[in-house]
Amino acid sequence: MKILLKIAYLGTAYAGFQAQRGVSCRTVQETLTEAATRAVGKPCRITGCSRTDSGVHAKGFCASLETEDGTPVSIPPEKIPVSVNHHLPPDIAVLDAAPVPDTLHPRYSVKGKEYVYVFLDSPTRDPFYEGRAMYLKKPLTDDDVQIMNCAAGAFIGTHDFSAFMAQGSKITDTVRTVFSATVRRVGSTVEFAVSADGFLYNMVRIMAGTLLAVGQGKLPPEAVETIVGSRNRAEAGITAPPCGLYLNRVDYNEPIPWALCSPHTERSERL
Repeated sequence: MKILLKIAYLGTAYAGFQAQRGVSCRTVQETLTEAATRAVGKPCRITGCSRTDSGVHAKGFCASLETEDGTPVSIPPEKIPVSVNHHLPPDIAVLDAAPVPDTLHPRYSVKGKEYVYVFLDSPTRDPFYEGRAMYLKKPLTDDDVQIMNCAAGAFIGTHDFSAFMAQGSKITDTVRTVFSATVRRVGSTVEFAVSADGFLYNMVRIMAGTLLAVGQGKLPPEAVETIVGSRNRAEAGITAPPCGLYLNRVDYNEPIPWALCSPHTERSERL
């Protein structure tokens, strides 16, 4: 049996999740591996559910924890969060842990993921959102947000999302199924939430940039459906900066027996 971890982190100081050769900036995976190795007392391997970009955050990231020699992790699942967190910096935390079958792969067994993109929609900057949201110098009206929400409906369904993939990406299978896509105002922020069976490189950030263009009147709302059908990246909006993107939730084909039913665990499933 392997251990599945639920993790939250601020990605501002990291070069994404995945460990990379030749990158001087630390990654979340490297930091977690070192902390788990110290907590368990032997070399450990951490495998993530996704590769998040530099500056991208997570509230419900999942990763497997295994020892390098294949022996069981000696710490009970309910004690792993505290044990590993003791060795982690303040911007990364293990929220929960659960034993799962060896057949479950943290990435390839995923049924779906939900991302949330956050715009700071305020007349003035807020230092508490620095590096955690895209600041809009010109606030959106409630009507703008409603128009963005209607336009987001064009993403729902099974489509070829080539128009929402970073140029130069080598991915050839660009068909994905989007389960839900909504835009709503939450206090001083506007949040775009999208769930799907998978995402292309920069897909959510390009979606967010396209919806922002709709909200700012640069694109008519009906243009989003046309852009999806065009399969042309040049037709879509900007790639919104990474600071506003959060991996909010990861779902698997089988329920995960999380050890802790704490408020922290519940909060990780929503922004």
